[in-house]
Amino acid sequence: MYTLEQLQEGIIYLIDKPLDWTSFDVVNKIKWRIKRHFNVKKIKVGHAGTLDPKATGLLIVCVGKYTKKIQEIQNASKVYTGTIKLGVQTPSYDSETNEINPKDYSYLNKLSINDATKSFIGLQINQTPPLYSALKKEGKRYYEIARKGESIDISARKINIYDFTITEIQLPFIKFKVHCSKGTYIRSLAHDFGNLLGCGGYLTELHREKIGDFDVENANNLILVKEDYFS
Repeated sequence: MYTLEQLQEGIIYLIDKPLDWTSFDVVNKIKWRIKRHFNVKKIKVGHAGTLDPKATGLLIVCVGKYTKKIQEIQNASKVYTGTIKLGVQTPSYDSETNEINPKDYSYLNKLSINDATKSFIGLQINQTPPLYSALKKEGKRYYEIARKGESIDISARKINIYDFTITEIQLPFIKFKVHCSKGTYIRSLAHDFGNLLGCGGYLTELHREKIGDFDVENANNLILVKEDYFS
């Protein structure tokens, strides 16, 4: 239970983001509930790290003066679990767009799949973000350019993959756990991993487990953050 004064001084909500919600949907829902409950016109609310609509898991929402901590939280490393489908690709590197480029994957085995993860673990690997992303070029979002069918040169970025483990193999699906730096696109990791295996792949499920020391196990279901959550 929080008072208006406590909210203004600053708090952090740990939210387990539902499927198909955008990160801003969550922020706007919490902001609306606070403004309605306390009958205030303004309250600072922001999130510390976007999750794609098709991803679930930990979303950190900062309120009041704690919005100044957003950059610090965003700089922390992240832990994700998820699923990759091998033998096919999508333009968005996830399930938001239709499958393309089907390829045979029957030659894959447990050893070859696990060995391939080693190519991604290490300091400062180059990763190219997906075209379907919220990054901007000349004021336009990449995904806006992509939906118009236009091409764009995307520069690779330096990121760190601290650990990348395959946790289950049921071809064409593989489950994984990854510990990575800020700025890492797990969709790009899935795409690049499929390319390295020679058959392509895309991300079908993603769940964010941790941001720094914050853990999704301590997060609230958004439905529980109702008006009676405040005092």
